[in-house]
Amino acid sequence: MNHEFCHFRSMIQHTIELRVRYGETDRMGYAYYGNYATYFEVARVETLRSAGITYKQLEDEGILLPVVTFNVRYHAPAHYDDLIRIETTIKELPGVRFSFEYRTYRNETLLNEASTELVFVEASTGKPVRCPAHILDLLKPHF
Repeated sequence: MNHEFCHFRSMIQHTIELRVRYGETDRMGYAYYGNYATYFEVARVETLRSAGITYKQLEDEGILLPVVTFNVRYHAPAHYDDLIRIETTIKELPGVRFSFEYRTYRNETLLNEASTELVFVEASTGKPVRCPAHILDLLKPHF
């Protein structure tokens, strides 16, 4: 898995590459559409890691980040053994909600565009909370 981290004015953008495995394809030979949720999770986790944030650290601190919204628009399929590139973008600092945008490519062909919205939740109460200050401190230099 290749990673590339880019810093643009007022956003974070991170790129990963994944290869579509045989077991991730459907009878038509396409990457099964449901697998993109997993692909985007990998992209999101690695984007945060590139900024110095890990899900494990958050969970150890009693903070969870469940997905509350997942939207995707498919333009073209990926196939078995295709090397796909997912560009993940964070365009704004999180509050209680944390938004991510994704664009998936095979070479220069746009396969899909997607977004997820997550909510910071205190594990002990199950209630939404604001993004922890130390996480904001890690993200702010990029904005």
